[in-house]
Amino acid sequence: MRVEARGLTFEVRTGGPEDGEPVLLLHGFPQHAGEWDEVSPALHAAGLRTYALDQRGYSPGARPADVGAYRIPELVADAAAVLDALGVTTAHLVGHDWGAIVAWGLAAAHPERVRTLTAVSVPHPAAMGHALATDPRQKARSSYIALFRKPGKAEKVLLAFRAATLRRMLGGVGDADRVARYADPMREPGALTAALNWYRAMTGADMKAVGPVGVPTTFVWSDGDVAIGRTAADACAAHVTGDYRFVVLPGVTHWIPDEAPGPLAAAILARAGR
Repeated sequence: MRVEARGLTFEVRTGGPEDGEPVLLLHGFPQHAGEWDEVSPALHAAGLRTYALDQRGYSPGARPADVGAYRIPELVADAAAVLDALGVTTAHLVGHDWGAIVAWGLAAAHPERVRTLTAVSVPHPAAMGHALATDPRQKARSSYIALFRKPGKAEKVLLAFRAATLRRMLGGVGDADRVARYADPMREPGALTAALNWYRAMTGADMKAVGPVGVPTTFVWSDGDVAIGRTAADACAAHVTGDYRFVVLPGVTHWIPDEAPGPLAAAILARAGR
């Protein structure tokens, strides 16, 4: 379905019983709402209603050209506005990768809108800041961001030879067909630039502005994640004042919703299930 919010048109995948408690699912880079396709059925079976959002830059009708339009406060405002447009007052919130950053921001700024939070792969922004400042290995893990922030060069590197580098980066999601379902949309004109603008608009001030989270929270991390190390994962607890659970998925890479949908659904239901 299409949802009009903040002068933009967002694509939203819905599922589950119409009277179920709502769950807003937020994807990461360079994916889309389809990353939740293997997770959602277990949530529907448990009586939850899911709304998987193609976020700003990923929905063709929500693709502004200005880099500043992709700052974290804008992304958080989108999520709140989509809930408003759906008539949802409060929802369980689940976010992976960049979607987790949006989820942390929404839960911190508008706890009255969030029943529970399940953040996947990426911890609270303050925990990331701590790891970057204290752990040289995390700095190395995050070094790819420097390339992503370079307009033109990043697109050239990632899309060359039918997006070979992008496809290689997505290798952990599964077979070639699953890689293609994420890589191919990024080859459409303007799509990858819009997705990379999330990185280009990112500032230390916006990351630091995300305050402590007081809603019941689960953080799901995998020890095979090449982007997020243990220092950042362990630091997350210090920035949650509500009930907190830390779930580690051993032997799983960064692409948790694709690689381990069953364990992830179990973690979500342990937090948000009836």
